[in-house]
Amino acid sequence: MKKYILTAAAGCLASLSACGGSRSGFTPPDGTLDKCTLRFSWWGGDDRHEATLSAIELWNAKHPDITIVPEYGGWDGWTEKVGTQLSGGTEPDIMQINYDWLISFSSDGKGFYDLELLTDYLDLTQFDSDVLSFGEVGGVLNGVTVSVSGRGLFYNSETYKHFGAEYPKTWSELIDLGEKFHKEDIYPLDVDIQSGGTAWYLAVVYVQQQTGKQFITIDGELGFTEEDIKDALDFYKKLEDGHVIRTIDMRTDEDGTAALYQSPEFIDGRVAGVLEWGSSVGKYEMTLSEGVLEAGPMLSDDSGKSGGWMIKPSLLYAISRNTKNPDEAAAFMDFMLNDTEAASLLGTTRGIPASRTAEESLEKSGRLTGLAQENDALLEQLDTMTISPYMELAQMKEYYNTAIEKVSYNAADTAEAAHEMYVSITEYLERIRK
Repeated sequence: MKKYILTAAAGCLASLSACGGSRSGFTPPDGTLDKCTLRFSWWGGDDRHEATLSAIELWNAKHPDITIVPEYGGWDGWTEKVGTQLSGGTEPDIMQINYDWLISFSSDGKGFYDLELLTDYLDLTQFDSDVLSFGEVGGVLNGVTVSVSGRGLFYNSETYKHFGAEYPKTWSELIDLGEKFHKEDIYPLDVDIQSGGTAWYLAVVYVQQQTGKQFITIDGELGFTEEDIKDALDFYKKLEDGHVIRTIDMRTDEDGTAALYQSPEFIDGRVAGVLEWGSSVGKYEMTLSEGVLEAGPMLSDDSGKSGGWMIKPSLLYAISRNTKNPDEAAAFMDFMLNDTEAASLLGTTRGIPASRTAEESLEKSGRLTGLAQENDALLEQLDTMTISPYMELAQMKEYYNTAIEKVSYNAADTAEAAHEMYVSITEYLERIRK
């Protein structure tokens, strides 16, 4: 994505006291590449796994003295796994990290290696300064943004054609589809309850579009009132009641603990739409026949207001502060970010590359195509907001999901759930900003 709207740099964030600390095991760079074995970890779907393993195979062939050992899995439980590793000093040398981990695991900017020390082998000139600022904490470059992404709407074209339906352009058109699809017990859209906060994200976009407010500001202030939160929960409930999305009880009964892209309901086309990050949509695309999943418009209100949609670093690469081989780790990170052969193998499995070299390479080879690119282009047309890393914290997602579940199961009305969420979030944000 070439257009970024930043309201503050991540380096200005107040943050949680977590794994940041002293550098007792710090190994300074020596400017040479030595024989070693390095661990590299990431999460994702099969499309990302396959592409990354191919890139690692290429690296190992080109650099036989520096062996990369892969560690990978799905998103569910990944934060907890890496958090345990970081707490015990057993983390991999190079890690794919999430945006909010800069707050959770590097409160003082010392949770990860200072990448500015590694420019002998890591070319940072391929990145715009505002993109690099996403990875700064306290003026220390902890991570390099791999891509900038936003969530988009993706639809099963065969199911929509079956109903003779167009992809919705407005919220009201989306709601109208619920009645149309309900005749055959099919849903025009659904949100993945496994990924944390997806349902709330959609509701937040709706209210941000209506009010112009930002739910959580970059520096961790709650921008919504209690009434705004109630409006968001009312909207979510309207989607359920209107047969636009399944209730949580239905999803649990039909999918069990499976993620939405693994659900028979999605694979068979009975759930005909998803809300997903452009950088991660490939895992949905792979489960359907080629060309079936298509990107749809970013929803606006009936008067044409299309703001409120959000972007963020889809993920970053960081190096362990405890690594014994910082130069070698930096060389591999540079390979994953900037190498043209690696870019060809990785494609857009992590979104449109933020590295100019990688993006230009994909563009020249005709590889800068697909749903990630289409979603990127749609977002570039909007007045997007930069999502706050505080919005993505695990504890925050617990508050969102608790409220959504209570409303979905009719265990609380939207006013009660909104009050509980408002109080919980206000107290939590005040506590962690201290």
